Amino acid sequence: MQPHSVVTREEWIAARKAHLAHEKEYTRARERLSEERRALPWVTVEKNYVFDGPDGKVSLGDLFKRRSQLVVQHLMFAPDWNEPCKSCSFWADGFERMIPHLAARDTTMVAISRAPLQKLIAFKQRMGWTFDWLSSGGNEFNYDYGVSFTPEQIEAGGNYNYGTTPFGSEEAPGISVFYRDQAGNIFHIYSCYSRGLDMMNAAYHYLDLTPLGRHEEGLPYPMDWVRLRDQYQPSPVRASCCHG
Repeated sequence: MQPHSVVTREEWIAARKAHLAHEKEYTRARERLSEERRALPWVTVEKNYVFDGPDGKVSLGDLFKRRSQLVVQHLMFAPDWNEPCKSCSFWADGFERMIPHLAARDTTMVAISRAPLQKLIAFKQRMGWTFDWLSSGGNEFNYDYGVSFTPEQIEAGGNYNYGTTPFGSEEAPGISVFYRDQAGNIFHIYSCYSRGLDMMNAAYHYLDLTPLGRHEEGLPYPMDWVRLRDQYQPSPVRASCCHG
């Protein structure tokens, strides 16, 4: 943590107002970026993707649940893995309680992974998640939307995030957005990967408000500290200058 000066309340207010001006600039820039994103062209989804769900086979159209918008978290879980990606699970913990709020705005959110359905069901029960989680193990959905890769693609490199980044695993994280019109046509609207997923993690943004921030410097990689929710060890109690 960088050193900080300790000042009067009046001096703090002046510094806070200066920072507030920068925050407002960022907010306006973010709003412009969101407008630009909404103005992107669409692509018609022509494949008839069928997924395995707890109630049987379901189509991509079924996942909308009569709403017009669908958000998919591509949750990394390969068929031969025993558990999903811990980082993807970190994101899933965050959106678990958002589902009713999204539904109120004509939006359905689901998770999709290539692992067999029974593995998804077992892990979902372990985590206490309630969102719909489908298996795409029987189709090319993950490959088509840039989150699963063949050995040849991995070896060639530049296979992730629109060809900008090599990814050395068969599975990668991402989020995709789809729209369905009144005629039932489905369109691919948007997909983001890598650091583009950052804005969907509320826990990180709360940490950004704190003096320590994410404090991931010095770790082997930024998210090395993340664990599945039931695997964290109790935090050590910091020593106090006062003892009872």
